[in-house]
Amino acid sequence: MKIKYLHQQLLSHMSVLLVAFLILSLVFAHYVEGLVYQNKVDELKSYGENILEDIATSATPSVRVLNQYGTVLNGRNISFNLFDEQGNIIYPAGPYAQDIKLADEALADIAKGKTVVVKNRMKHSDQDVTFVAMPYIVQDTLVGGIFLTAPISGSREMITKINQYLLLTVLLAFVISILPSWILSKFHVNRIKKIQEATSLVSAGDYSVKLPPSDFDEIGELAKDFNHMVKKLNESAEEIESLENRRRNFMSDVSHELRTPLTTISGVVEGLKNGMIADEEKEKGINLVSQETKRLIRLVNENLDYDKIRSNQITLRKEDIQLSDVFEIIQEQLYLQADEKNDRLEVDVDEDVFVFADYDRLIQILINITKNSIQFTDDGTIWLRGRAESNQTVIEIEDTGIGIDSAEVEKIWHRFYKADISRTNNPYGEFGLGLSIVKQLINLHNGTIEVFSEKGKGTKFIIHIPYEKNE
Repeated sequence: MKIKYLHQQLLSHMSVLLVAFLILSLVFAHYVEGLVYQNKVDELKSYGENILEDIATSATPSVRVLNQYGTVLNGRNISFNLFDEQGNIIYPAGPYAQDIKLADEALADIAKGKTVVVKNRMKHSDQDVTFVAMPYIVQDTLVGGIFLTAPISGSREMITKINQYLLLTVLLAFVISILPSWILSKFHVNRIKKIQEATSLVSAGDYSVKLPPSDFDEIGELAKDFNHMVKKLNESAEEIESLENRRRNFMSDVSHELRTPLTTISGVVEGLKNGMIADEEKEKGINLVSQETKRLIRLVNENLDYDKIRSNQITLRKEDIQLSDVFEIIQEQLYLQADEKNDRLEVDVDEDVFVFADYDRLIQILINITKNSIQFTDDGTIWLRGRAESNQTVIEIEDTGIGIDSAEVEKIWHRFYKADISRTNNPYGEFGLGLSIVKQLINLHNGTIEVFSEKGKGTKFIIHIPYEKNE
């Protein structure tokens, strides 16, 4: 059975109110009953002390004095009796004499000079009665005691009246509290409904939902957490969309990049097979097939290399490497490519600068970055700099190329990312994996890489690799 949250709130408020008043009624009734009983005991003790004070001069008190007290006390619905040491009633002998018999424990306490208080129920009237028994001592000798009784029916009527007033108060409180309880419950229910509606919109794919946050209570904190969740979902959705766009671009690039060499290889092979290529052109065709085959292998290896790095399937073999030697190798390997763009490769590093890294992977890092600089620099300069700092080696690769827009800087590390200028002609890192691989390899060396660029003024890559050589 489904119960609305509003009704649950109202029911809980009313239940708490009812339980609170019931507990209050019981506690208050018990307190009033005890208070009335104690007042009655104190009243009986006071009368008993007055009677004993007047008759304490004689072991045989005056019947006239006792009758006078009896008349006064009867008017207050109080009776008293005198009894001897054995507990037998000696004044007055009446119809209740046989009911008034103290237990041996009570007689023993009276013999010790103690006052005994008992709350009991009369056999004949089925009424609660308060009994107070006090020792009757004459000249330091116990001769008996005085027994005073008074019904406490008045307290019952008082408690009943109080309970009636409490019941009326509960009913009145119920009526008065229904409206504020309903308003408060409705307020909280509406806040929860807003979260429910927002959740439904998010589940339908709307990540623009935003709830008013609040530090007032847990629902407000829930709204803040919900907004944070939606923000993350929105960012994830944008990232997924971006990745999907890159994937589509990647598939387009793969189709284009692979189709061209495959078409070339297929054409040359068919020409050789059918004798359509002249003998003097065969060597050129075979060289072309070899170049295009190597290109295909490079394209495939670049993707496989990236996946191995991402899945941590490669092992670094770190060693102490002289940085000037590495820069010379980069110069030699990329000299022709730089010359085609009319670029100069400049090296600035001291002979005593070393880097602790995996040789092959370090070459791969520097080749990728330097190729990237050559690609986007015409008639300019690319500097390779190196220096040793405290417990690390710093490598800088700076160019005077076209630079990178500030909005694009962080995107260059993404897989498949390529700048627009390179989409039609990119012989170095065809799938845009180069810098992504660089980032992963530097992370494996526990290093960092930063890029600073300004549109039209060039780009600088700064690499920090910790010098962790074991002594």
